Amino acid sequence: MAGVWQCLLATLALMCVCLWGVSEAVGGAASRPRPKRPTRKPKEPPTEVTTPAQDVDIDQMTGTWYLLNTASKCSYLINHGTKVEPTVIHITRLSPTEQTLSVSTKTRHGHQCWEILQVYNLTPTPGRLILKGARAELNTDIIIGETDYNSYAVIYYQKRGKITMKLYGRSVDELSEPMLAKFEQLAEKQKFGLAYLFPFPTYSHCGDVDKDHIINCIPTC
Repeated sequence: MAGVWQCLLATLALMCVCLWGVSEAVGGAASRPRPKRPTRKPKEPPTEVTTPAQDVDIDQMTGTWYLLNTASKCSYLINHGTKVEPTVIHITRLSPTEQTLSVSTKTRHGHQCWEILQVYNLTPTPGRLILKGARAELNTDIIIGETDYNSYAVIYYQKRGKITMKLYGRSVDELSEPMLAKFEQLAEKQKFGLAYLFPFPTYSHCGDVDKDHIINCIPTC
């Protein structure tokens, strides 16, 4: 009988030790402060450009423009920005009453000249155009931000909340430092640092294009 009581007392003692250990572990975990995750600052969205900075005379925007610089977070440019090709656009308006602009973009692809044909639709706001997509939510808003018509133009392209900026010049010879500095300042307002600026070549632009290389599409960037 004494042996039974000794065994029972030993079992109770073991249970007390186990319960005490569990309570200590739980209490220690509760009293230990949890490490705080570092708070991430929310990314500031780019400033939405809804209206041009000036009243734009669209007829003075017609003619030839050379692409000099682009500010964008487009994945294609980020991956291939060092391999961009010389690009030139030609804007045509058939008549003063025409509510569209015909835009021809010529660039090189695979050592061949390609031409992209697009139609920009005018809006009641001078300097604001729309390039229509397959659906309304795929439309691209085009804002002629600033221009003097004779030497430079800064154009914003907005699609699905993303903005791309482009600097055009009437001539590749008019690539002045003040013009580039102004573009960088405007790009900075849209949260584009120097890492997101992609200069374009100012030589060896395309001339005539073979019919097989004329396409109708919306470029990625």
